Amino acid sequence: MSLSIYLNQLDSHLLTKENWNNNTIGKTVVSYSDDVNMVDFDVALIGVMEQRGNIENDGCGSAPDKIREQLYSLYHRFGKGVRILDMGNVLAGNTYKDTYFALTTVVTELIKREVVPIIIGGSHDLTYANYQAYENLEQVVNLVSIDRSIDLGVINNEITEENFINHIIMHQPNFLFNFSSVGYQSYYVEKEIDAMMERMHFDAYRLGVVRQNIQEMEAIVRNADILSFDVNAIKSSEFSGYAKPNPNGFLSDEICRISRYAGLSDKLTSFGVYNYNPVYDSTRNGAMLLAQMIWYFIEGYRERKGDYPVASKSKYKKYHVAIEKNKEYELIFYKSDSGRWWMEVPHPSDFNSRFVRHQMVPCSYSDYESALNGEVPDRWYQTFQKLA
Repeated sequence: MSLSIYLNQLDSHLLTKENWNNNTIGKTVVSYSDDVNMVDFDVALIGVMEQRGNIENDGCGSAPDKIREQLYSLYHRFGKGVRILDMGNVLAGNTYKDTYFALTTVVTELIKREVVPIIIGGSHDLTYANYQAYENLEQVVNLVSIDRSIDLGVINNEITEENFINHIIMHQPNFLFNFSSVGYQSYYVEKEIDAMMERMHFDAYRLGVVRQNIQEMEAIVRNADILSFDVNAIKSSEFSGYAKPNPNGFLSDEICRISRYAGLSDKLTSFGVYNYNPVYDSTRNGAMLLAQMIWYFIEGYRERKGDYPVASKSKYKKYHVAIEKNKEYELIFYKSDSGRWWMEVPHPSDFNSRFVRHQMVPCSYSDYESALNGEVPDRWYQTFQKLA
């Protein structure tokens, strides 16, 4: 299938190899054309020049090439194990739904060929178009959103960056198994949304909780098929490039660490960075931070361990933990040779096979320790409720 009808080729200054130092990403990246065989690549950049879903952030549609300029200047230290393709930019269509369709089509074709899309530019609602690619593939997925708010706003006919999660949840047929909000700040979230997340057995992790024990986020991110990152989650003293600066948020090294966790996950098959606005980034410091964040994602991809769901759980060490407070439950944990942990969640006899990928829940050693102390981990219980 030709994807050129949906894509605009990059500007010549990006494509000219002489503009980039030897061994940089700009020197080694391959630009997409119909003659390129996508299966020869591991990750693919996709720019999106769409901003109609933004709230008071005009300019984010011009973000892709500004991020590329910084990313291309970084050194390709990933060896031959990571081959990078640049698809170019999806231009804004006549309506935002036209843009969604184009992005969904490109992402679908990449995932079918086991190429991981890295979506850059545009507003956060483009996550909806990313999700629709999995609907095309009839794959039930987990979505992790890193954002200062939880975008469960009121549904209306228009999808915006403030309500797109609700549109994903309400869309039929539905292919969303779990949604996790990471790094939200309570003063940006209505109290009713907390109750809504709990009723749906979704996960929400406040910024302070995440920062106090950021290594615990590895298991959360490892459970995702889609990771969607809104730059408003970054502390404004660390980042320029957003219309509404945020005095609290993640530090630069923390978001790079989370990005590397995402790259390391054998389950994760798409990654998006949204809402960067070059209008507010005169020094290009913000673009460089996002470029480094993507660099860490690619480095993580290079270090993937071939763990579940790539490898069979039968190869892992298996641990049985009896829960004394409730004799009905025996929790089963698995540990892979890489040192990573999973919990197996039981399912009813009429179990829907399309949920089988979600029966093994990534966890950490601390979850195993909690079980030894007679406590059922929250992630186990929430998954159990969804499978029941």
